[in-house]
Amino acid sequence: MKGFCRQFCHYLLGKTLKVLPALALLFSLVAINFSAHAAEGITSLRIGQGVGNVRIVLDSDSSFAYKVFLLNNPKRLVVDTQDISVSKKIENYADKNNVVSQVRLGSIGNGDTRIVFDLRKPAVIKKAFMLPPQSSFGYRFVVDVELASEREFAEKVGNEHAITKNNYKTQLAAKSSSSKPKAKNERKNVKKIIVLDPGHGGKDPGAIGYSGVYEKHLTLAMAKELKAELEKKGDYKVYLTRSTDIFIPLRERVKIARRHNADLFLSIHADSIRNRSTKGLSVYTLSETASDKEAAALAERENKADVIAGLDFSDHSKEVADVLINLAQRETMNRSSEFATFMVKEMKKSVKLVDNTHRFAGFAVLKAPDVPSVLLEMGYLSNRSEEQLLKQKSYRKKLATSAGRAIDNFFDNMQHASLF
Repeated sequence: MKGFCRQFCHYLLGKTLKVLPALALLFSLVAINFSAHAAEGITSLRIGQGVGNVRIVLDSDSSFAYKVFLLNNPKRLVVDTQDISVSKKIENYADKNNVVSQVRLGSIGNGDTRIVFDLRKPAVIKKAFMLPPQSSFGYRFVVDVELASEREFAEKVGNEHAITKNNYKTQLAAKSSSSKPKAKNERKNVKKIIVLDPGHGGKDPGAIGYSGVYEKHLTLAMAKELKAELEKKGDYKVYLTRSTDIFIPLRERVKIARRHNADLFLSIHADSIRNRSTKGLSVYTLSETASDKEAAALAERENKADVIAGLDFSDHSKEVADVLINLAQRETMNRSSEFATFMVKEMKKSVKLVDNTHRFAGFAVLKAPDVPSVLLEMGYLSNRSEEQLLKQKSYRKKLATSAGRAIDNFFDNMQHASLF
């Protein structure tokens, strides 16, 4: 028995000695492969298309420090990375989207890499964050980018608006030197530009009230009241499309808003219908499809205002609408709806509203493709009591105060959203 055990042990030892070199080679190959994988760092890129936005995802085998910011001339999104390698193959990304045209890599010294995303259109960074490994995914660095106006893009260009991970070595002193909360004006950095549009004017009186008052006079009075209300806040620069009783074509009103690089356009009106018992304030935003027959009829009446000066804009409204839709106006329309929501919320605290207060129709005056635009119908001049209210400065002051709060809330909400 002892002899058999001795022979069996010699047999196992011999087999082991033969296998060991193969095992050593296998382990070395695994180690080499693992090291190569570990050295890859950022391995791939994905870009997901949304409505007016994209999500950029960088796949990585480890977390890394980053700085994300915008640069101009040409427009580009920059991601600076530290202490991680970046695969050259991400420069070959070619999937179509409406924000990023191409991807480039460059060195920023110390072995760190700059990833540059050339932008087709002005855009702003909404979020930038690192996701830990989950399920079949490794680390993922995510940047959400949203289409914006030229003005919004310009306000966010530069290092001072960079989003960084806490351990990024060159993190801005401005972000770390003080924990004091910034004042409201300091956060906003520059005054928002508001264009107020008093409806009608000159040859076009607009609606005629119960007692014969002209809509054009009340809209101008209201616009001046709201202008004063906004300017005393100190956060806004306010322009009027008209400050006197003159006629301005609908297309020109839109051009005025765009000429001033407006952050918000508010067209002010009052309505008149056969049913004299109807009263209440309403808010309209642009849509191809009217929310109801009354909204459609109102849009048709307002759009025909240009006929008074021999400029029948209604013949071209469908063409213009098609062009604007092709220019990806959905994001502007979404922001217009957001502002309308704030308007309704504030107005209902102080004045009577119609049912389904936020309505939709194809108003030509709301068709600036890059300016959030809302039309305010202050009430019905065909209603005796509401006409009397709108003729009172105190009532218009109440409307202006509520509108001012809505505008504050709208921009504060946008400012808050841009921090995340």
